[in-house]
Amino acid sequence: MNIRAYKPLIPMIAVYGVLITIALTVDGMWQPVAYFMFYIALGQAFNIFLGLTGYVDFGYVAFMGLGAYGMGLAIKNFGHLGLIALPIGIFLAVIMSMLLSLAVGAVALRLRGAYFAIATIGVNEGFRYLVEGVRLWGGTEGMILSGFMRKTYGREMTNFFSTFLSDVLVILIAFSAAVVTIAILNKKMGYALLALREDEDAAKVMGINVTKYKIMAFITSAGFAGLIGATAWTLKLTYIFPEDVFNISYTVEAIVIVMLGGAGTLLGPMFGGLIYGIMKYYLSVIFPGIQLLILAPILIAIVVVFPEGLIGYIRKKARDTRLSEYLR
Repeated sequence: MNIRAYKPLIPMIAVYGVLITIALTVDGMWQPVAYFMFYIALGQAFNIFLGLTGYVDFGYVAFMGLGAYGMGLAIKNFGHLGLIALPIGIFLAVIMSMLLSLAVGAVALRLRGAYFAIATIGVNEGFRYLVEGVRLWGGTEGMILSGFMRKTYGREMTNFFSTFLSDVLVILIAFSAAVVTIAILNKKMGYALLALREDEDAAKVMGINVTKYKIMAFITSAGFAGLIGATAWTLKLTYIFPEDVFNISYTVEAIVIVMLGGAGTLLGPMFGGLIYGIMKYYLSVIFPGIQLLILAPILIAIVVVFPEGLIGYIRKKARDTRLSEYLR
C-alpha cells in the first residue's frame, strides 16, 4: 500500500481532533459540533457519487430515509433482545439503502444529465408517497420510538443513545466515508470514475465499463447515506415521519456542501460541511427566521469566487509545493 497516497488524511484527522477537543472541553459545544459533523458526514457520503462521477442525484435523501426506517424497524422488532438491536439496525439500514440504490441505479444510471436528475427526483417522491399511501411502516403516522426505547432500555440509556452515541457514530461514518473515498481514488475504480467524469464517451471507447463503476459508486454512497439516516435521524431523534425524513432539502444541502468544498476532492466535503454547518447554525441563532435569506447569497458568492470549490482553489495555488501532498 502506498502510504504517501493517504497523507491527505492527516489534515482531516487534525481537524476532527480539534472539533472533538472543542466539543469535550467547551461547555455547550457538544451539540453544535455534532451538528457540524452531520453536514460533514453528509458531504463525505454524497461526494463518493457526485464528486467521482459528476452525476447529480436529487433523490439521495431516499437512501437516508430507508436507513432511518431500517434502524427503526430493528429497534421495534428486536429491542427486546437488548443492545443487539443496534447492530441489526445498522445492518438493515445499509442493506435496505443499498438494495434501493441497486434497483434505481440499474435503470437510472443508463440516463445522463438532466434526465438522470429528473429520474432520481421521481424515485425520492415516489418512495415517500408509497410509504404514506399504503401505510408502510406506519404511513403518515410514522414511527415514534422514544416511549418504546425508554421502556426497553431505560431513560438514561435512551438519552445516552440520542445525545452521545448517535453523534459519535456520525463522526465515525464521516471519517469512514473519507477513508473509502481515498481508497477508491487510489484504485482502478478511481481512475475509471475520473475518466468517465471527464468524458464518458471517451471512457467507453477506452474499454471502461462505465455503467458498472457508476453503480458501484452509487451503491457505496447510498450505503453511507443509510448509515447517516440510522444514526443521525433515528437514534438521535427517536422518531421517523416520512415527510421529514424524505425531505429533498437534505439532498440540496449535500450538493451545496460538495460544490462548496470541491467536488471529487477528499478534504472538500469536510471543509464544505464545516463552513455550511457553522454558517447555518450561527445565522439561525443571530438572525432567527431570516437565516436562509442571508445564507443563500453568501454561498452563491463563495461558489462564484471559487468555482472549483475551496479545496480545488487551494490545490491549484499549492501545486508543486510540499503542501500539495496533503491536499486531495
